[in-house]
Amino acid sequence: MPPASEMRAKAMYDGTLQQDIIDELDFEPSIDAAHIGVTVDKGVVTLTGHVPTYAQKMTVEEVVRRVKGVKGIAQEIEVRPAGSHRTADDEIAKRALNVIKWNTTIPEGNLQVKVQNGWVTLTGHVEWQYQKIAVGDAARDLAGVIGVSNSIEVTPHASVFDVKKRIEDALKRNAETEAKEIRVTVHGGKVTLVGHVDGWAERNAAERAAWSAPGVKMVEDHLTVD
Repeated sequence: MPPASEMRAKAMYDGTLQQDIIDELDFEPSIDAAHIGVTVDKGVVTLTGHVPTYAQKMTVEEVVRRVKGVKGIAQEIEVRPAGSHRTADDEIAKRALNVIKWNTTIPEGNLQVKVQNGWVTLTGHVEWQYQKIAVGDAARDLAGVIGVSNSIEVTPHASVFDVKKRIEDALKRNAETEAKEIRVTVHGGKVTLVGHVDGWAERNAAERAAWSAPGVKMVEDHLTVD
């Protein structure tokens, strides 16, 4: 059992981190933090409560991730649409298809949309990870959506060597990352990142670099935050 002084220090650290997160959520203008609960245990943050849209739920997680000292997140926030009226599933599907059609970066012919009780499931194929992300972001912002399962596949069209080199070059160019502390392996469409980073911002930058390579279908992030 750790000494009492160490336990008090951890409790003080968690309390400070909790207040930092609450302040950051209150500072973010795109979300209503009035019904969000925040608890912290050894740097792991648990989020509870409810928000009116799925977009706000995802924004809350993004805001918490950028707070220094956060080591993990347990996301338990519910989506409770405001008012008694809920958007019908077929209306959500029509809106999602229209958004895909209007977005010039998304190849609409290769994608399918399914909606059940407000939950959107996306399937199909795209060539680039940014296209998959664009579809998911568009769906999450639609009224009535309570969740999104993005099962779109990224079709690989580059060699393993090319993918590995592109990622390593991107890491070297990125001012937020120490490339020498990160090892990259590629197997098929899966990229594995191993090593050490100084914070969440550096970890996210490394993940972005990995996803930016053509044909990447999965990124396994084994980076540790010091």
